[in-house]
Amino acid sequence: MEARHEDGGQELGDLEPGTRQRDRLRARVADIASTALCVVLALWAVWSVVGVARGTTGWAYSAVACVLLAAALYARTAGVRRGDVRSGR
Repeated sequence: MEARHEDGGQELGDLEPGTRQRDRLRARVADIASTALCVVLALWAVWSVVGVARGTTGWAYSAVACVLLAAALYARTAGVRRGDVRSGR
């Protein structure tokens, strides 16, 4: 069973430093990590807003969660616009 590259049909090489596959892997891992961070922060923000509405959580937790979520979304958007995060799709 051979591993074939989608673009040229040639066999994939090792993930040595400086290879195209290594760069694509690094970009993909960064994309997954930033997506996971945004999801966790979004869940925290929703959970804290619901807690404020119920009166079980202080408003400071909600404010911190929303600020961190906004910062993470801005960083992800700016990275995508600059082309830092390329998922290879």
